[in-house]
Amino acid sequence: MSAGSTSVSVTVDAGAQARGSRAQAMGWRALDLTLACALLLVCAPLMAIIAIAIRLESHGPAFFRQRRLGRDMRPFVLNKFRTMHANVDDGVHRAYVRRMIAGDATTVSDGKRSLYKLAVDDRVTRLGRVLRRTSLDELPQLFNVVRGSMSLVGPRPVIPYEVEQFPEWYLERFVAKPGLTGLWQVSGRSRTTYEQMVAYDIEFVRTATLGLYLKIVARTVWVLLACRDAA
Repeated sequence: MSAGSTSVSVTVDAGAQARGSRAQAMGWRALDLTLACALLLVCAPLMAIIAIAIRLESHGPAFFRQRRLGRDMRPFVLNKFRTMHANVDDGVHRAYVRRMIAGDATTVSDGKRSLYKLAVDDRVTRLGRVLRRTSLDELPQLFNVVRGSMSLVGPRPVIPYEVEQFPEWYLERFVAKPGLTGLWQVSGRSRTTYEQMVAYDIEFVRTATLGLYLKIVARTVWVLLACRDAA
């Protein structure tokens, strides 16, 4: 399966459950817009401070934009605060992703399993480590939620080169919009394997309701306040 495709139709029985009824879809979108806009208003001063601090610490833009794959594997540009030095090579992460999907993501440096982000990465700035640990680097994804390319709650947005390694059963996760937070993020995050992460995403796709949406949002607040499981 080539990740370069602009649109792939994933036909699974869970599709109707993921999109839900028209009324649920409208309620989901209304919640996304309401919560995302409210969070942007509340967090605007903090986001401005973070952006200035990033520019002062290291050369390069305050924001990092990366191509990801969303619902039905449609590509979109994800926004984050930059946590690495500018213009770094992504070859190290590509190799790490291959190892994760193959089930061999144990790092040599500390013997611990760290999902998605390398446990020790010299490309990350000092401020970037703080932003990652607190998940503040993900705040700009609220703009993606407002635009509609993401939901506040959903599967983790995937980098195209990850999909190149996917077995077919992983593709069910693309039935739903990717989320800023999700079932995986509140159920173990960096303590899980890559396969377990995908299983959480698919469980969410199959059981998605407005009630689950609200439950995950509430649990996300607790995880962020406790700084638990940040990768």
